[in-house]
Amino acid sequence: MSMTMVEKIIAAHSGKEKVKPGDLVAVDLDLVLGNDVTTPMAVNEFKKIGFNDVYDKNRIAIVPDHFAPNKDIKSAEQCKIIREFSYEKEIKNYFEIGEMGIEHCLLPEKGLVLPGDIIIGADSHTCTYGAFGALATGIGSTDMAVGMATGKAWMKVPETIKFTYTGKLNKWVGGKDLILYTIGDIGVDGALYKAMEFTGEVVDNLSMAGRMTMSNMAIEAGGKCGLIEPDETTFEYIKDIAQRDYKVYKSDKDAKYIKCYEYNVSKIEPQVAFPHLPENTRGISEVGDIKIDQVVIGSCTNGRLEDLRLAAEILKGKKKAKHIRLIVFPGTQKIYLDAVKEGIIETLIEAGAAVSTPTCGPCLGGHMGVLAKGERAVSTTNRNFVGRMGHPESEVYLTNPAVAAASAIMGKIAGPEEVM
Repeated sequence: MSMTMVEKIIAAHSGKEKVKPGDLVAVDLDLVLGNDVTTPMAVNEFKKIGFNDVYDKNRIAIVPDHFAPNKDIKSAEQCKIIREFSYEKEIKNYFEIGEMGIEHCLLPEKGLVLPGDIIIGADSHTCTYGAFGALATGIGSTDMAVGMATGKAWMKVPETIKFTYTGKLNKWVGGKDLILYTIGDIGVDGALYKAMEFTGEVVDNLSMAGRMTMSNMAIEAGGKCGLIEPDETTFEYIKDIAQRDYKVYKSDKDAKYIKCYEYNVSKIEPQVAFPHLPENTRGISEVGDIKIDQVVIGSCTNGRLEDLRLAAEILKGKKKAKHIRLIVFPGTQKIYLDAVKEGIIETLIEAGAAVSTPTCGPCLGGHMGVLAKGERAVSTTNRNFVGRMGHPESEVYLTNPAVAAASAIMGKIAGPEEVM
């Protein structure tokens, strides 16, 4: 029986020769992830159920990144709970302030997410790790508690949708534009509880950062996960950092897909997702004159080194518009340091940016850039729901880093060609 990549991974982790969509199985977990928002609830459930220890001290990762450095007393208490739990249970992959980063940038950097893995995380954007050919998906805090204790989770085998990207990318178009265009086409529920499999020559030529951006936003289409077949680009990325052995799974050529989409990327220009859904996409040429108040560059979607490098390319020798607040969030301490060494941070600061320590910050309306009533932001983050970054009457427009940087200069939504 032929199987898709996700079916093969689930079969291997459930001790079965084959599985099919709709099957409900118990799977062995390779990694369990939590952050400062979701882990305290998991810790409470862990204790309430009566568990004494975690299943594997090396296969749990806890990252205080959402409201850290602590923005108030409540967030400080949240971080204290997970800090004490991590030290008590001797969890190896607990990352304190100063060494932590935005979780979905940090774990790949540390070699903790690998091809063929099953990873559950109490954060919806855990699907980022599908870029490595892993089944990575978001779960609730109770499932995290059980996963930490037993190393197992229940899972329904999802159907798979195949997305093939052909042609040649236009200038300033990258992974963010591909996934926004795709979500704009199929809608925010177009892949509900489906595995999204991204394929084709265009994906093959994307960097790991571009692939992670695409997989990161699979959840914005309702996807269970967003998978990309591992290749030489993957292996080059993990060769010196992989924390354990791994196995590569590939879809059979005659595997059955519930749907197949094919896109010629030569027709895709930089995309902008209008409020209040990621599916409300338009090409940059269709945007019109929209004045903005704030630009955010960073997050688990676009906070990697090549994203900062792209923004700096646009901003070099220029200044942001006087009325604009330009805030930059490197994904990890290493990304921050590499950006310092390359001169990227200097370029950004000279352009008028405020550069933050790694944190999720305003992405979820947390801190360090929350929007007031009536304000508009261009952001390289992944969601633009009502009130996502602040006041319910604020607006968020999602773009790639090049468009975000150009918009900061112009003081309105603008494409890179307008400032270069």
